[in-house]
Amino acid sequence: MDIDRRNNVTVTGNLLGRTVVLAHGFGCDQNMWRLTVPALARDYRVVLFDYVGAGRSDLSAFSEDRYGSLDGYAEDVVEVCEALDLRDAVFVGHSVSAMIGVMAAKKAPERIGALVMVAPSPRYVDDEGYRGGFSAEDIDELLMSLESNYLGWSAAMAPVIMGNADRPDLGEELKNSFCATDPDMARVFARTTFLSDSRDDLREVHVPTLILECTQDAIAPREVGAFVHQAIPGSKLVTLDATGHCPHLSAPEATNEAIIGFLEGLQ
Repeated sequence: MDIDRRNNVTVTGNLLGRTVVLAHGFGCDQNMWRLTVPALARDYRVVLFDYVGAGRSDLSAFSEDRYGSLDGYAEDVVEVCEALDLRDAVFVGHSVSAMIGVMAAKKAPERIGALVMVAPSPRYVDDEGYRGGFSAEDIDELLMSLESNYLGWSAAMAPVIMGNADRPDLGEELKNSFCATDPDMARVFARTTFLSDSRDDLREVHVPTLILECTQDAIAPREVGAFVHQAIPGSKLVTLDATGHCPHLSAPEATNEAIIGFLEGLQ
């Protein structure tokens, strides 16, 4: 299989620098990193890709069996790393991709040597002693709405997820990204994402890890950032001066500064 074609892999930046892999979240594609790439390109080799079903990926490669769990997406990440023969790469994952990166690092520790988790959440549903931000009923309603009227769901939810009401252009961009995603594939990815519980996987992280959270985030509240930080020994938690769930779009300067500071501190 042509992995580059399947995942629309792009390689840019300093080809002699350490590799940084940028992974998008649900309903997005690699274009969401466009404000981060220039900040990294001088010193780092930057790898971008689209998950199957997103962006310019090969839609014919989609399989509900494979992508009905986060493990399938993690396998894709490992296969991208293998195709490029990456060693000791830094995986930067936004939202659900943060947990996909955790799984990929466990599968292929020689490929991924550090993690940056941007607005991560190992579980979205509240549990005893854990606040994920949503009740089980909330998630059921969210998924029912998404499955019955994906375009309407996208228009309603994008501004909430983006969380910058004074900058409606950002919410509009996220809505357009959602709407560009195949609805049937989005349905599978949404269920995979919002019903996942990856809390136990956090204990398996043994690489340098940076966790980035926002001051207000409707999808991943600060209790989640604190939980992830506590669960990963030696991790660093940074609260960005940013609101919403997509700080790489709403506050790119602060996000890039935090990522580059972490990269510079790696051996």
